[in-house]
Amino acid sequence: MRRRKRILFVINPISGGKKKSAFNKQVLEVLDLEKFDPTFKITDHPNHAFELGKSAIAEGYDAVVAVGGDGTINELGSAILGSDLPLGIIPEGSGNGLALYLGIPLNESAAIRRINRFDTVEVDTGEINGRSFFNIAGLGFDASVSDHFATENIRGPIGYLNSVINVWSKFKPSKYKLFIDKKEYNREAFMISVANSPQYGNNAYIAPQASINDGLLDVCVVHKFPIYLLPKMVFHLFTKSADQSDYVEIIPGKEITIVRDEKGPVHVDGEPVEMGEILDISIKHKSLKIIC
Repeated sequence: MRRRKRILFVINPISGGKKKSAFNKQVLEVLDLEKFDPTFKITDHPNHAFELGKSAIAEGYDAVVAVGGDGTINELGSAILGSDLPLGIIPEGSGNGLALYLGIPLNESAAIRRINRFDTVEVDTGEINGRSFFNIAGLGFDASVSDHFATENIRGPIGYLNSVINVWSKFKPSKYKLFIDKKEYNREAFMISVANSPQYGNNAYIAPQASINDGLLDVCVVHKFPIYLLPKMVFHLFTKSADQSDYVEIIPGKEITIVRDEKGPVHVDGEPVEMGEILDISIKHKSLKIIC
């Protein structure tokens, strides 16, 4: 009799503002228990998913599954980089950008059935000042929003919208010097997103042409735009046409350095991290397996 594959489900209990008390029961009903032997662990502090991922390698698991949003995926994926352990995703976040791009269903049962198939795809990994990212890293307005959202009592889309409104009223563009594959650019920008996949989440596409396994990152420079054009900018995001806006400039590259006037927050897959004036960014081609 063939040995069942041991799978560790790492559950973020607060991601997306969704209760997950019935999740274990659902896995036991939907997962093919003749092929898979599931274990469940709940995160209870920052970086816990990373710690559990490292333990999963040492304990000989055959796969780990992030039950949460892009932040949980980031921690778990960062932990298993360099191993042959594949990463599964049950999308339970506020945006679920990476899962949506990979076509992983938002429905729990349907996402669990994908694990039954155990098909994998190799994806690229971005790195910014030593921190891995799999979806998008950014600075400027969206990083300030992520920083504010981390302190919000309300999770999910409503909490995120509250953060956008709070940050918008006092945010000012900054000047940046960018070096992309040894070519220099000087820009004043509202925000800069470095995209491995096309969308932030909720089908908001900042880099419509980005691919998660082309060996490139798309540097998306969003220039200052008049407030009356905000509805049009939002329209571009949700119609996969941001690259057609006069206020969005997209430059693909492999080796990227961004220099800014002062340190501040950077979002790494939506999670705010304080970083310095110089940001060194690179890509590792097809460095992680994801079950999809």
